Amino acid sequence: MKILVTGGAGFIGSAVIRHAIRAGHSVVNLDKLTYAGSLSNVAEVSDSPHYAFEQADICDRPRIDAILDRHRPDAIMHLAAESHVDRSIDGPAAFIETNITGTYTMLEAARAYWTAAGRPAAFRFHHISTDEVFGSLGPTGQFTEDTPYDPRSPYSASKASSDHLVRAWHETYGLPVVLTNCSNNYGPYHFPEKLIPVVILKALAGAPIPVYGAGDNVRDWLFVEDHADALLLVVTKGKVGRSYNIGGENEATNLDIVRTICGILDEKRPGNRPYAEQIAFVTDRPGHDKRYAIDPSRIRTELGWRPTVTLEQGLEKTVQWFLDHEDWWRALQGRDGVGERLGTGKG
Repeated sequence: MKILVTGGAGFIGSAVIRHAIRAGHSVVNLDKLTYAGSLSNVAEVSDSPHYAFEQADICDRPRIDAILDRHRPDAIMHLAAESHVDRSIDGPAAFIETNITGTYTMLEAARAYWTAAGRPAAFRFHHISTDEVFGSLGPTGQFTEDTPYDPRSPYSASKASSDHLVRAWHETYGLPVVLTNCSNNYGPYHFPEKLIPVVILKALAGAPIPVYGAGDNVRDWLFVEDHADALLLVVTKGKVGRSYNIGGENEATNLDIVRTICGILDEKRPGNRPYAEQIAFVTDRPGHDKRYAIDPSRIRTELGWRPTVTLEQGLEKTVQWFLDHEDWWRALQGRDGVGERLGTGKG
């Protein structure tokens, strides 16, 4: 199968590409190379004859049309998105443009391409989304594919909008789509603005490790390599028009995550004092969802997938990867917003 992956130089997209190439697929990586994208994320497969790169903006319809016509993919996996909640609070416009207008542009380009090709039944448009579209949970319960949408941030609202567009293009035009909504990802190549890489790098720098509020917000953590495996399964075996929730079955509070990482670092790179002494509680961000939790029973029952990496294993792997790849993360330190507190609502 030849797959066009949008956002393939990003964290999750690059994991999908690496996994797809290893599985024998051909891949076209379409990425604008914004602040969070890096071709070093796909360096291990960049010399493969089954890999191609196209630098393009998903909002540029003529460019997208030309790329589709040149490469003739069997499927599109749409991962390109602005994804950082804190950035969406400070500057929502980019999220509206990329996540909504960009998805609309990709859908229209895909529809034209699919129609011109004779509407092949095997074609798929796979839209990758987030569990944040469902809003916030109380202390019990899990998100299912039938949970009503209730986004609380500009980021999650923009992703909810894109989900609705994808469903509408399926119902109205018959475009063969599949959708997935995932829980929080973590792992190698994680851009250093999200919780886990921030904790690792602040700890190593001897800087205060920021924890929002009391640190009692709960997330379900999904190792990125497990997610990539699930995404390729959905695009090849998922039922048209169907959505699948992908979760790691690993719930933990933010504070538990931070303390676990500190403990791993104490063992792997001991300092003059325990890293947990660097934890600093800071003012919470506006609209911070209390808890997310995924019920992954549909993808488990219908497609036979479930996560293989426990939270403990995944955090150990992730910390070790950052320790072993200092050149990778140091090269990103000068990029916009890295190391700064964002999302205070004062922008």
